Amino acid sequence: MALTACGQSSSDADTIELTITQNAIAGGKNAAAADHIAKWVIPKFEAAQKAKGKDVKVKFVPSGVDDEQYKTKLALDLKSKKGADVIDIDGIWAGEFAEAGYIKPLSEVAGAETDSWEGWSQIPEAVQGLTTYNDKKYALPIGTDGRVLYFNKTLFQKAGLPADWQPKSWQEVIDAGNKLKTAGVPTPIQINAGTAMGEATSMQGVLPLLAGAGGEIFKDGKWSGASQPLKDALGLYQQIYGGSGLGDPKLQQEAKGRDKSFAEFADGKIGILMEGDYFWRGVVNPTDGVAKMADRDQVVGFAMIPAIQPGKGIRGQDFVSMSGGALRTINPNSKHPKEAFELAAFTLSPEALKEETKQNVRITPRTDVNKEILTGDPLLMFISEKVLPLTAYRPPMAVYPQVSAALQEATAQVVSGKAPDQAAADYQAKLEGLVGGAGNVAS
Repeated sequence: MALTACGQSSSDADTIELTITQNAIAGGKNAAAADHIAKWVIPKFEAAQKAKGKDVKVKFVPSGVDDEQYKTKLALDLKSKKGADVIDIDGIWAGEFAEAGYIKPLSEVAGAETDSWEGWSQIPEAVQGLTTYNDKKYALPIGTDGRVLYFNKTLFQKAGLPADWQPKSWQEVIDAGNKLKTAGVPTPIQINAGTAMGEATSMQGVLPLLAGAGGEIFKDGKWSGASQPLKDALGLYQQIYGGSGLGDPKLQQEAKGRDKSFAEFADGKIGILMEGDYFWRGVVNPTDGVAKMADRDQVVGFAMIPAIQPGKGIRGQDFVSMSGGALRTINPNSKHPKEAFELAAFTLSPEALKEETKQNVRITPRTDVNKEILTGDPLLMFISEKVLPLTAYRPPMAVYPQVSAALQEATAQVVSGKAPDQAAADYQAKLEGLVGGAGNVAS
């Protein structure tokens, strides 16, 4: 009786049972990902284990809720030492989960062989940063993205600007904006600002600009306050939205401002737009985008985001970007951590990633796979080759979402007419309240 009660009868005592979960469900949220795990990964992995003489049975545990609900459920499971063996989390939750002890470094959970996984040699150092907290790897990266400047080549031609535009400084972006304005373009430049756009303001606006001015939101154990890089970033917002006519300040304050900016870009009313690769894949995609552009491949150009001046970006870079991404980690309470790691690693093998991206091409964490699958997509190839090696990530800290909201407010203040230095000072005051005092802030 005791044996059957814990799910193993004497006949299957040697069977290793594993579970894998992600926020995906057949016929619902992220259905393609759910189908890939259930119909391809599980049978292939079980067969591969059988070939090694192991009887492994894997069960997929679906979920189809909003991300916050999924996060709460995972946290409760991990806190009570339950949950699936292999778990997908948003990269931004990693630090919070690590601090709480819900997840542990891979080498602690599944042994030193996690460090010698063949995939690490194919994952750029910058992308590995997504998996790292306090210099230890807590997970495997599932995928990533990058931010670039998009521009409308038709409008550029009208303004006498080159089709292969690549600005090397912020001033060159402003100069292009002024030429577009002279050529009659309604909104020469769109960089997300304000609180209505939420995290899009941080990821596609103030954080890349901060990086371009040589700043990081969190570095060496301190949060960045009213620093020169922040003042520079807010100063660029002022140049665009402070009466120059280069950007549309109203758009930044509307509830649906970001969606409206997508529609206006697709209609040829915005010249330059800072966005992630989602914009190319999901917004102006000619077949199923939310703001389809039939002529996307001919009309939409893209360029790297320049530093304020060459060499003045973070790490002395000429160009910068920001990336997000999801992670696959091992439950520290797994009864079979080594096999759980093998399962996670198997899902990120070249074979598995090529299969997963057959229908829905995306940037994988692996350079070898990207070289093969992205050849037909110029923007994704550009991000994989040029942007990922120099990208940066948000700090995986529990307080980050509140810090991000305070940053969004600082941009909103500048768009509404407040001086950048004053907005930066207000931000620092708010930041000190969020992160436990001035001792945790560098200015």
